[in-house]
Amino acid sequence: MSQRLVVDGIDIYIEGEGAETIVMLHGWPDTYRVWDAQVAELKQRYRCVRFTLPGFDVGKPRRSYSLDAMMRVLLHIVNSVSKKEKVILMLHDWGCVFGYEFYMRNKAMVSAIIGVDIGDAQSKATARSRSVGQKMMVSGYQSTLALAWAIGGPVGTVMTRTMARVLGAPSPREFISSGMNFPYYILTAGAAGSYSSLVPFVPKVPMLYIYGIRKPFMFHSPQWTETLAAREGCKVVAMETDHWPMLRQPERFNEVVISWLERPASAEEAPEEDAA
Repeated sequence: MSQRLVVDGIDIYIEGEGAETIVMLHGWPDTYRVWDAQVAELKQRYRCVRFTLPGFDVGKPRRSYSLDAMMRVLLHIVNSVSKKEKVILMLHDWGCVFGYEFYMRNKAMVSAIIGVDIGDAQSKATARSRSVGQKMMVSGYQSTLALAWAIGGPVGTVMTRTMARVLGAPSPREFISSGMNFPYYILTAGAAGSYSSLVPFVPKVPMLYIYGIRKPFMFHSPQWTETLAAREGCKVVAMETDHWPMLRQPERFNEVVISWLERPASAEEAPEEDAA
């Protein structure tokens, strides 16, 4: 069964009729389409809910969202689709940042979390784990995208699409614009709605963390994955991909997700990291 809702001007797509609901949040420079392969498989067992993040849709007016504004929209969406039951969060990139914060503010609404490639990205531990060169790379692409947001218009969009190509992002060019760069502008410029108020993410529900190892730097610290893997009901899986494991190896990714959802890892199994 497929259903479409509109919440706060955002198109919400619901597929599947399972008892549990999975809310999927993508990141930069993607849209709800990044989860196509996951929905195709998971809708046989779950209600899959996805949408393009506020401000990321090229068909909508350009607008930035402060952290609180984003949380209000996400809360409204989850309340609209949850059927008053807890939801499973499936998150990637900026979807992790926003989804983790949503969980920390609304713990009673979430039963489990699947995080993809973003862990404690903003922590001091992650910063310490990077070389000077890696830090320069991170600063470079984030500053460029922040500048592209500030410039806006055709020039900003060309800058954004160019950076997406340089970083190997798989999202089609026609769905990429400078409008989806506002999180980088807020992050790097300390603009209104700064993310400095993010609550440190400490999951108390079962969590699966999947990340790609074929990229120039990680978005988590070694300590973070070790601590997570040691928690009962949690699991850490490393895959031979870049930043988009769900797109690069969808069958393997789906297999890992379904296996974990059906039988969460035990405390004895969790500490070991799998490599695909």
